Amino acid sequence: MHGAAQSLLGRHDFSSFRASGCQAKTPLRTLDRLDVVRSGDEVAIIAEARSFLHHQVRNMVGTLALVGEERWPVEEVARALAARDRRAAGPTAPAHGLCLTAVRYPLDPFSEA
Repeated sequence: MHGAAQSLLGRHDFSSFRASGCQAKTPLRTLDRLDVVRSGDEVAIIAEARSFLHHQVRNMVGTLALVGEERWPVEEVARALAARDRRAAGPTAPAHGLCLTAVRYPLDPFSEA
C-alpha cells in the first residue's frame, strides 16, 4: 500500500479521487506526503497537502485498500490517477476510522512571537 501511495505524490489532476459534488475550481492539487504504516491490525495513512478536494482522502484510502486486500496490483493506482476519471479509482472509504489530526498554518510574520 505504501508503494502504491507514493505514485500519488506531487502535483496532479486528482479528478479520479474527487467527489462528484466537489465544488473546487480545479482538480489540481499537490500531495506532499502519503505514508502507509501498519501496526498489527491497524493501518495508519498519513496525508499532507496544502488543500484537498472533497472526499479526496477517503477516495485515496479506498483505492489503497484494494491494493492492501490484494485485489489491485500496485501499478493500478498510478493508472487510476492518470485516467482522471472517478470511475477508474477505488471506492470511497467510510468516514469512521478516519480522523483529522492536525491543521498547520505558516507562521504569521506580523504576530509577536
